[in-house]
Amino acid sequence: MRLLQRRNEDNYRLTYFDEGTIPPYAVLSHRWGQDEEEVTLADITNGTRKDKAGYRKIRLCAEQAARDGLTYFWVDSCCIDKENYAELSFSINSMFRWYRNAARCYVYLLDVSKIPASEDGTDPTPWESEFRKSEWFSRGWTLQELLAPSIVVFFSQHWERIGDKTSLKRQIREITGIPDAALEGARLSSFSDYQRFLWMERRQTKKSVDKAYALLGIFDVSMMLNYDEGVESAFRRLQEEIDRLKRCLQDLRLTDPRDDKKRIEDTKGGLLKDSYRWILQNSEFGQWRNDQQSQLLWIKGDPGKGKTMLLCGIVNELEESVASTALVAYFFCQATDSRINSATAVLRGLLYVLVGQQPSLISHIRAKYDHAGKALFEDANAWVALCEIFTNILRDPNLSRTHLLIDALDECVVDRQRLLDFVVEQSSSSSSVKWIVSSRNWPEIEQKLSTAGHGVGLSLELNAESVAAAVNVFIQQKVAQLSQSNKYDAGTRDVVHRHLSSNADGTFLWVALRLPVWA
Repeated sequence: MRLLQRRNEDNYRLTYFDEGTIPPYAVLSHRWGQDEEEVTLADITNGTRKDKAGYRKIRLCAEQAARDGLTYFWVDSCCIDKENYAELSFSINSMFRWYRNAARCYVYLLDVSKIPASEDGTDPTPWESEFRKSEWFSRGWTLQELLAPSIVVFFSQHWERIGDKTSLKRQIREITGIPDAALEGARLSSFSDYQRFLWMERRQTKKSVDKAYALLGIFDVSMMLNYDEGVESAFRRLQEEIDRLKRCLQDLRLTDPRDDKKRIEDTKGGLLKDSYRWILQNSEFGQWRNDQQSQLLWIKGDPGKGKTMLLCGIVNELEESVASTALVAYFFCQATDSRINSATAVLRGLLYVLVGQQPSLISHIRAKYDHAGKALFEDANAWVALCEIFTNILRDPNLSRTHLLIDALDECVVDRQRLLDFVVEQSSSSSSVKWIVSSRNWPEIEQKLSTAGHGVGLSLELNAESVAAAVNVFIQQKVAQLSQSNKYDAGTRDVVHRHLSSNADGTFLWVALRLPVWA
């Protein structure tokens, strides 16, 4: 990826960065003028044609990036060699990711003049009327430039700040018809194909086929460009790529761990926040969370201590605290269910959740799937293939910070040792990927996980006081439910509570087994 750096007022330097070494940068989104007005890669390289109208917005972008503490910035018109077909094709297929990874996106609206609002605030501001009519909202390529970056700031023709994607959310929604959730960064794959095609329907591009190519990032697919084809052919190929992507995901899915998590919580009567909050103050958990050298946390405990619900709570906490900056993938093993009791099932489930959060990662799966089909996940070599895919994903320089959680390793009855070896090996491969695993106190698991020098152990038996307090919260909630449904008087309610509390011995399972007696 080429980035610009301003050397002085009229001099810019282009520097090429590999994917893993790209520094923080800003991007400029702009409505193109005539081709002869735009600054090209050759202009920057040769230091020529500084009289072009397009130089002004490059200078303004550079100045704004400097004010925001950014040394580098990217402008499509002059950071891509459009004369090189291979580079152009690669750039268009990568562009959504480049916008998404930008620290700032500056939108330059040449047709909007920012005028102060009237003092009484009764009339719409003049700039808002122009803002709503701006050609920027009618162009095809600007759709991805609106949706991909987390921070999008709009500037007038005089480079006055109008607002950002958050403060102008209502106006943008009314102009484009794009839901708030999409503007706020929700996964675009959570919106239907029809919705995403609709966002492009009223937009235009100079070349008709670009209307299809501008949707590649919106659907997270890649395809070769062919500017000799018609727009119908381009959209047909786009749809074919979307269909291939869906088939790959369908074949990968053995189970959806997100559904498993909800089923587990419902089966156990719901997840109580007060029953797992103690973990957030635990020193071992804090070490795993905050120490870059602590990549693996093993939560161990005897049956019935609430390990699974504890992991459900940790998942919730991680998703709430890092949802916009990191990935959270998890898997719940269960020995009695053949769908979720094998090492290959664990990797398939983790991959399914990861790809759902960062769809671009599916390229690592497609590299093998497009040749092998569904057999990739099911034949005798499935474990080997999945390990290679997973390893490549963890090494992907574009992988977001990631948290991986596997519950009940002891209930992975098929190829458990293979899975343990894989976790130990991969948990030391990247400082941006952290693992949590849980299991019973089994010596074979302890022996294997102890070889991970970067690991942290958290014993529920050694945290008996915290676990007992959590069990007591569980008892209080269940007794309250029983009291309401069975119309207990105060005396009966107290008897039930005392019986459960005095015999629970810090074990959720015992309480759960005794509850039907009082129902």
